[in-house]
Amino acid sequence: MTLRPALAFHLLCLAVLRFASLIVPRAQRRDWWREWSAELWHVRQACTPDRGISWAAEREVAAFCFGAFQDARCLRAQSAPAAMPRATTMGSASQCLLLLTGLIIASLSVAAILPGVREQFYQFRYHVPPGILLIQSARASEDATPTISGEQFLLWKARRQQLFTSFAFYQIDHEPAINSPHSQPKINIAHASTNLFQLLKLPIPVAPNATNLPAVILSNALWRNKFAANPSLIGQTVHLGKHDAVVAGIAPPGSWRLPGKVDAWLLEPDSSLLSAHNGFVIAETSKPETKGFGGHWRMSAPTPDGTVDDFVCLALIDRTHTVNDIFLFAIILACLALPATTSLPLGEYRVGSRKLTWPARLRRWAFLTSKIALLLPLVYLVSIDLAYLRPILNHDTSDYIQLISSFSICLFGLRWSLRDQRQRCPVCLGKLTHPARVGQPSRNFLAWNGTELICLGGHGLFSTSPSYPPAGSAPSAGSTSTPLGTSSSPKRASPLSTSERLSLTV
Repeated sequence: MTLRPALAFHLLCLAVLRFASLIVPRAQRRDWWREWSAELWHVRQACTPDRGISWAAEREVAAFCFGAFQDARCLRAQSAPAAMPRATTMGSASQCLLLLTGLIIASLSVAAILPGVREQFYQFRYHVPPGILLIQSARASEDATPTISGEQFLLWKARRQQLFTSFAFYQIDHEPAINSPHSQPKINIAHASTNLFQLLKLPIPVAPNATNLPAVILSNALWRNKFAANPSLIGQTVHLGKHDAVVAGIAPPGSWRLPGKVDAWLLEPDSSLLSAHNGFVIAETSKPETKGFGGHWRMSAPTPDGTVDDFVCLALIDRTHTVNDIFLFAIILACLALPATTSLPLGEYRVGSRKLTWPARLRRWAFLTSKIALLLPLVYLVSIDLAYLRPILNHDTSDYIQLISSFSICLFGLRWSLRDQRQRCPVCLGKLTHPARVGQPSRNFLAWNGTELICLGGHGLFSTSPSYPPAGSAPSAGSTSTPLGTSSSPKRASPLSTSERLSLTV
């Protein structure tokens, strides 16, 4: 049994229409199938009246069948539930705040991963005693340079003092790492007096040492990197640099606030601290008369060669600034530089302009306050992440990086906050990104003619009536509505600034 070509083409067209009807919503599928089938019969009757085979007629019938897919897609789009316009969520006030919150969480995650950043946060756990001083030579260019010799320290400690109750000394050597007979990475070992940590009042439990070997206190980073954070290491003997020592304790992270990056502290008797290297002297004073000198004062003291030299006493509590001090200083500098780099007003209002309601004003100011409140912790975390990204950097370099990054990010962040506020609708805080034509070209001298920006809700154009225009509507070219921005007509009052208008066509 064979089918005639005309019947075969007709069945193929019916199959195409049946497939197109599957795209139509279920409730209308049967009706549209009947409609297309009836139209197909009429089209075929009109194109092939003699029921013969004509390729031109069959192409016309096929074009009609494939046109059913366009109808099906239109029906599917019309029957779909009205989705929220993208502009109401993309660029909205809530999305802006969520973006800033996400950046804060990301910066906090990076800070939790980097060991150098974690150490800066650990410093807030420890209190620096107010009576602890760092003594240096008056000729020192910076307080991070060792200027005191071991002989000078022993001379001061042996003399009877009136201002100081006790002294401690340490000098830093760059020695080979643990058990490294060959060329291996080196570590910083501080040869310190036995009372150094007692003078600093650091909470480090020191285990008793029953041997004649010197005691060593390891830094938290060295303990984790070289000894895999072994808790049973305390009391064992290790080969540290050129010495054998007994591990007496582990320094908590962030507890060291004195000059120099130290990996281990070798506690030795005072007689063993005589070397060619200079070091640092830490003194404790409890005299009330020294409080009036401030945190930086000079004194004259004898030297081992029998002469008198000048020395500088620095209060440790004033020297050991934290990352918070640098951050606050950078914020002050950014706030002072902001008026010189951008316009501060959020809008230019006329005296007779229409005022917003109090809820709209509060919502607008609350949004600006929220942006700035989220921007400050973001600047704080990002600047610390950049400053202490690499732990090999010294403390001064990290301070400069934090100061520059904090100032730059805060300044440009505040500029963005103000510029973003001026580009938002004062009613719904949506972006003013939709152009609308206003006025008539023939009334340029009597009214305003140009293009205004409105939000998706229809705000941004106020009619002469007290009520706002309906959402999604825009005035026609012949309407008498007035734009929000400042116009060239002196009679028209407008509550929005000219910066909220993207373009003006006259």
